[in-house]
Amino acid sequence: MTSTREERVFHHPYTPYDIQLQFMSALYSCIEDGKIGIFESPTGTGKSLSLICGSLTWLRDHKRRKFEQGLEGDPKDDDEPEWMIEFTKKEKKREALGRKEELEERLERIRIKEKKMRERGRDANNPAKRVKTAAAKAVDEEEDFVLDDYDSDHESKTKTRPTTADYGLSAETQALLEKYGMALSSTNADQESEMEDEMKVFFCSRTHSQLSQFANELRRVKMPPAITPESEGPDELLETQEAFKHLTLSSRKNLCINPKVNKLGNASAINERCLELQQPKTATEHKCPFVPSKDNEVAVADFRDHALADIRDIEDLGNLGKRLGVCPYYASRPAIKPCEIVTLPYPLLLQKSAREALGLSLKGHVVIVDEAHNLMDAITAMYSVSVSLTQIERSRAQLGIYLQKFRNRLKGKNRVYVTQTVRLLDSLLSFLQSKIAAGGTADTIVRPGDLMGGKGVDQINLYKLTRYLQESHLARKVDGYIVHSEQQQKEQSLTNKPNALSRSERPEATTPVLTHIQSFLLTLMNPSAEGRFFCNKLEDGGIGLKYMLLDPTQHFKEIVEEARAVVLAGGTMSPMSDYTQQLFPYLPTESIMTLSCGHVIPPSSLLACPVTRTLNGSAFDFTFEKRNSASMIRELGEAIHTFCLAIPDGVVVFFPSYAYLDECVKQWKRPAAASAKPIWESLQSAKPVFLESRTVQSRTQTAKISGGYGSGPSQAESLLTAYTNAVTTGAGRGALLLAVIGGTLSEGINFSDSLGRGVAVVGMPFPNPHSAEWKAKIKFITEKAASSADGVSVQQAGKDAAREYYENVCMRAVNQAIGRAIRHRGDYAAILLLDRRYAGERIRAKLPQWIKGSLREGGGVGETRDVLRTFFKEKEKERRT
Repeated sequence: MTSTREERVFHHPYTPYDIQLQFMSALYSCIEDGKIGIFESPTGTGKSLSLICGSLTWLRDHKRRKFEQGLEGDPKDDDEPEWMIEFTKKEKKREALGRKEELEERLERIRIKEKKMRERGRDANNPAKRVKTAAAKAVDEEEDFVLDDYDSDHESKTKTRPTTADYGLSAETQALLEKYGMALSSTNADQESEMEDEMKVFFCSRTHSQLSQFANELRRVKMPPAITPESEGPDELLETQEAFKHLTLSSRKNLCINPKVNKLGNASAINERCLELQQPKTATEHKCPFVPSKDNEVAVADFRDHALADIRDIEDLGNLGKRLGVCPYYASRPAIKPCEIVTLPYPLLLQKSAREALGLSLKGHVVIVDEAHNLMDAITAMYSVSVSLTQIERSRAQLGIYLQKFRNRLKGKNRVYVTQTVRLLDSLLSFLQSKIAAGGTADTIVRPGDLMGGKGVDQINLYKLTRYLQESHLARKVDGYIVHSEQQQKEQSLTNKPNALSRSERPEATTPVLTHIQSFLLTLMNPSAEGRFFCNKLEDGGIGLKYMLLDPTQHFKEIVEEARAVVLAGGTMSPMSDYTQQLFPYLPTESIMTLSCGHVIPPSSLLACPVTRTLNGSAFDFTFEKRNSASMIRELGEAIHTFCLAIPDGVVVFFPSYAYLDECVKQWKRPAAASAKPIWESLQSAKPVFLESRTVQSRTQTAKISGGYGSGPSQAESLLTAYTNAVTTGAGRGALLLAVIGGTLSEGINFSDSLGRGVAVVGMPFPNPHSAEWKAKIKFITEKAASSADGVSVQQAGKDAAREYYENVCMRAVNQAIGRAIRHRGDYAAILLLDRRYAGERIRAKLPQWIKGSLREGGGVGETRDVLRTFFKEKEKERRT
């Protein structure tokens, strides 16, 4: 390490807060020492800028040190004359600087060119005239749906091109990418690339909008170069700057510029169509004109330089590809190696097949995962698959129609594997139908062997079959033929439209149902310790099968082993023990660094109160057994009404589930007594009430919303707009928003300033312990802990681990919900935790550090009301002065 925290300059664009300096210093040390970091910094504390400044300061320092070390030469050369050693050092530096300056000059010319274009008022992102392709008609459309010959299934055979699982490329495309040092094949790993693979930071987040926000923050940061022409002192070095070489990566769905492909809309359809257009058998006039080839290699190089010359988001890259007439998805590859920072969404980092398709090597680089509080859930969801009986039946029927048409044209391995696919589908159908006949539609754990009990299924090699399904594109061929047949039938029946269907009548592109079944079949090969199969009843009353990943460790382990350092960062990472126990159980504790930062606000700007007693003095007990009592729900309504009278502006109350929220609202609308008005009316008289709901209902014309909105994005936006208007333009009463933990409004929504002066959580949102899936998860946690018990009884170790995990899942959801308040330094709010259990030390210890500093002892509704009045009176006084 080169300097202390006080001496190090992080090049923050503003004067950093002390907690930001603490965060950046810890991040720098974590990367330098090659550790795993779990960092928590509340939203509103400048976490993104801290991540950028801390990691990229380390990156430039590291490159500077490595460069200087490289100039020292081989110790064996110490016998050489001094002048020879100095000459060698100068030559090395001159060559390195020459390569660097050549790239920088190219990029600068592009920046100047784009600046002039903007100054002339031209849109630099205006799409150029697209390359035209001849649209030749097929002599026989049905030929498109015939399977190609499949001659061999030997695992050891070298493939001539990558498979769909590898996001296969044509030989021509792969050759071009190899030229730019981006080969996907290990056989060309030793081939020297045109550009050196620079040490880089991979920054990963959940959504493209979050990555775009990160890019905006990156534009604010200016930093000196790692290597300068002359040996400059620290003061001179700070005066120079070098723009960051940044690249954002995405999927074909977001980057495809071929109008005939991207109009398909569905990611799976776009992927497969893209690959089909690159097949050697595809006629030249039908190939995608935007894919890198010898004809447009100049445009590919131009795209690379333009991508590096400025910090661009996904939309910018798409527009750049259109302007240059080259595919941004493939043309991005040559820009990866010279990059310093690469941003990408979760799936492209977490899925090995996606990393291989992109040619990403994490070896020795730094990986930062932002919004990492749901990382384990994301991995679990990514590798869990559900299929319904209806989907299996439809897939089997479609395959039968396809076989009826093409049976005589199937030869060799095609005939063998299509027959095996039919047998396997029949086996799954037989199992589910037997469950229905036996009346066993409740959630149950299923053994893989039970799913493969059909005739001849035990003779199927699942590895070979799934590889065949991937390479043959059977699912897309079957789906394509079914759509083609249905379209022909409709055209024949519409005598007034003999030629074709109108655009509105054409079937929309969807994921072929057989592709979905194919994903499920892949899970049958997973190690039994990693996950479980379930037979479950669906919401529509049907029945289905589900594979749930239980252990995310192995799917993240390869990233950890390859990368120099891995940092998990988020606004709500507490409690952190799950990450060490469930994601990194194989790592020693000394290789993991944790940090929970305070907030930028003073402790006096936050009031956190566990509310343990009702107005009449009884305990607030929202355990599953007691929360549905009429008295408890009535006391809850009265408490919320009391708090609404004491808290100004907006109040947000989070409930443990939609079902419980619906039950509370239902009871509050009933008269409490013959002479008393319903609690619901009391709430509405205190503040206009807004309600998050699962069902889509019509919006009322008034500010009050008695029904609700669905939890989909458009309904949530409408609800938030109405709530915001009521708070900001109402008659000073503010508004009350009733929402659900785990719903649309509990994550990613900012209730800053007047929108969230009070945030309350009702009860503790524990998962349903009686579900088959949760029972399997708890059993897995228990057995895993028991197998590594040390110094305690095996039984007790398992129980403790299960309890810890159960509480952590609950408290992470609570912490995420209450983190919606306090979004900047000048903000202030009250956080209320309504349940007697929040007064316990075990639960309080799982709250974030920034909450703990302002946490009071548990009290009743009356005491809390008085504290709230005092708190907001002081804040109003401060605001006026």
